[in-house]
Amino acid sequence: MEEVRMDVQYPPVVAPPHKSSLQKFKVKLKETLFPDDPMRQFKGQPFGTKIVLAAQYVFPILQWLPQYSLKLFKSDIISGITIASLSIPQGISYAKLAGLPPSFGLYSSFVPPLVYAVLGSSKDLAIGPAAITSLVLRSMLTQGVSATSQPQLFLQLAFTSTLFAGVFQAALGILRLGFIIDFLSKAILVGFMAGVAVIVSLQQLKSLLGITHFTKKMTIVDVLSSVFSNIHEWSWQTIVMGAGFLILLLLARQFSLKKPKYFWVSAGAPLLSVITSTAILFAIRGKHPAILVIGKLPEGVNPPSVKMLYFEATHLGLAIKTGIIVGILSLTESIAVGRTFAAIRKYKVDGNKEMIAIGLMNVIGSTTSCFASTGSFSRTAVNHNAGAKTAMSNIVMSVAVLVTLLFLMPLLHYTPHVVLGAIIVTAVIGFVDIPAAYRIWKIDKFDFVVMLTAFFGVIFISVEYGLALAVGLSILRILLQITRPKTVMLGNIPGTRLYRDLHHYNQATRIPGFLILSIEAPINFANITYLQQRLV
Repeated sequence: MEEVRMDVQYPPVVAPPHKSSLQKFKVKLKETLFPDDPMRQFKGQPFGTKIVLAAQYVFPILQWLPQYSLKLFKSDIISGITIASLSIPQGISYAKLAGLPPSFGLYSSFVPPLVYAVLGSSKDLAIGPAAITSLVLRSMLTQGVSATSQPQLFLQLAFTSTLFAGVFQAALGILRLGFIIDFLSKAILVGFMAGVAVIVSLQQLKSLLGITHFTKKMTIVDVLSSVFSNIHEWSWQTIVMGAGFLILLLLARQFSLKKPKYFWVSAGAPLLSVITSTAILFAIRGKHPAILVIGKLPEGVNPPSVKMLYFEATHLGLAIKTGIIVGILSLTESIAVGRTFAAIRKYKVDGNKEMIAIGLMNVIGSTTSCFASTGSFSRTAVNHNAGAKTAMSNIVMSVAVLVTLLFLMPLLHYTPHVVLGAIIVTAVIGFVDIPAAYRIWKIDKFDFVVMLTAFFGVIFISVEYGLALAVGLSILRILLQITRPKTVMLGNIPGTRLYRDLHHYNQATRIPGFLILSIEAPINFANITYLQQRLV
């Protein structure tokens, strides 16, 4: 500990320069909304340079495309094809999870990555549908509309929710309000994602067991009740095929985790499973009708969906609420994943620009038959490990999906639902992060309670209420820290001018006749009464 001599004469403290109320407001506004000062790069630049910098700021693709080389393209084309092999089966599976026809999963893996490649700032992020957003979209929309009895209305609301999600995301970026998503703490996300993994996995029992009559509810009690009340519908052929491919996918995933250089094993396993199972069902078509297939899929690129957007008052509130929740979750996942891999490769990702990019991506997607898309961890990890150098890998992936939409859709006719269920289970099992839960327990018991609240709220109540309860607890904690600040008594370290907590420093001594306190929060109207009571 550094000692300070008692006889040293320190210069007097002077008052800061006078500022008017307007000047103070401007400074505060800039510190709050523009801490990174995005305009500083334009200062002192010629007009032509300012135009170029502005174009590069709005369209980050202009920053790297002029210097793009064949060497970079070789790396990006390999990574793009690799993530396409994962995105195609995952896109079909996540559309099923969202309660939508399989083709819409491929539509959502085609247009959004192209938009992000132009507007996004991450070199690694791989765009497409995600398990969490797909589940939340379905679970919230089914509160007002049935995906089976009202498929057209459900599809319209899915597009409308995606539109509102995109508008909300872009607005957060434009207004520099990204700090709102910081209320989703690590503890909340760990518990929420684990709960989602449990619910998603249990939902796939419908496909893995061959059940045709299954509950539309998402709680663990309803799902298990539906599973065991329909034992007579279980199909042994479906169970055997599902168990076989699920074991294959889990073994491939575990192998790639232990040997990261063989990442392509887990990346290619879903596509291999789809091809193999489709070939088997084609060979025995008609002989085992108990194994359900996805059926005929429409060929061609995304049809426009502007006219399908639903703005009637009957379900508009549901679409807005769903869009906001889906928008927050997809932003949180995408920005967290983007920043993680940017730190590994030592470059920076602008959070506000990412919000605008993802928001506009979903706005455009909602008009081209896409549901909510984001950057998922599994695809991005594969993209990174495959050697992606720029966002060109997203364009390559989109081209691969386009080829599938134009020429390969008839080949997916006999793809069994059971394999899609196995792919989903394998994708979400990694959401259960037990080591992270243990670290939260060791560091902060209250955060551990928040994590459990999110987990049990999701599996026993609903996805949105579980998330809301956990966020509410976190906000309550922040309010308690403001209204009930920690107050400690300080003592002087002998021979210095340092004052430290008497309970933490044995050598600290109290000053006779004085009570010196440290209040670990700003003093304001919310805590003044509490502090007065403490000091009495």
